[in-house]
Amino acid sequence: MDEANEIRLTAVFPVDPQILYTAWLSSRGHSAFTGSKAKVDQNVGGRFSAWDDFITGETVEAEPYGRIVQKWRNTDFPENHPDSRLEILFEDEQGHTKMTLIHTGFPEDMADELKSGWREYYLGPMRKYFTRRTREKWEDAFL
Repeated sequence: MDEANEIRLTAVFPVDPQILYTAWLSSRGHSAFTGSKAKVDQNVGGRFSAWDDFITGETVEAEPYGRIVQKWRNTDFPENHPDSRLEILFEDEQGHTKMTLIHTGFPEDMADELKSGWREYYLGPMRKYFTRRTREKWEDAFL
């Protein structure tokens, strides 16, 4: 695989890995932190969609509270292009979570668009959403 065809972004959120991991794999949680309806089957082999089906895929690996790997594509991918690979790492940092997104295997000419999209439609809204909540509210919402 061409290493130039990789996006690697890291952000820290003021919640523990269990909350962030659980929200990512929850229809309710994913919808809440992005601000757009998502449908997520949390099981390995389960399908997901987000942003009104603009993004679709399948969860292929899940290590509770530590790592998720998904097949991932959006409607801008050429029809004959295979799904890309999204790996999400969750690392505990004293009650906060360092989340690293590693996105590979996407059409090469989409790198800038995807990197910008991750920042605008995921990391930014997630930072706002997870900053304004308390632990007790997360337990009620996702756990």
